[in-house]
Amino acid sequence: MNLDDACRYLGYWGTGNGDMRATKEVVTQKIIAARDLIKCHPLTSELTTELFTSKGMWVFRFSPALIAWSESEKYDVKRLCVQAYKNAWHLPRSTASTLFIFPKVHAGMEITLPMVVLTQELLLLAERCMQHEDESQRIMLAGLNRTLDE
Repeated sequence: MNLDDACRYLGYWGTGNGDMRATKEVVTQKIIAARDLIKCHPLTSELTTELFTSKGMWVFRFSPALIAWSESEKYDVKRLCVQAYKNAWHLPRSTASTLFIFPKVHAGMEITLPMVVLTQELLLLAERCMQHEDESQRIMLAGLNRTLDE
């Protein structure tokens, strides 16, 4: 195998030299496939929203903890998700996205977007690091203390 050839290892796509762009491409393709799957659906909008969240967002859920996503890449994933939610509600793509982006207290639907998923995963990772008295807990506490001191 060439160092620049992407292969799958432990669920992630990458090259021998650590280039993880292939994982980002796979995640984007699967989100697009899930978005297109629900384009013409016979289900209720709520069920279709859940279907996309479970089918489209699960592929993104595991990548942000290990792979750095730029702001523009996260924005592109968010845009694809909003398009999918518009499909779920049988709305044209030209419909304003604020309904899907705003929280419920501001008249939004509070749907699952990439930053929500990223936040959930980071909090779960932090919780796992703090469960046992080991090196990961010491590193986490040192990082928190350093942040508080600044």
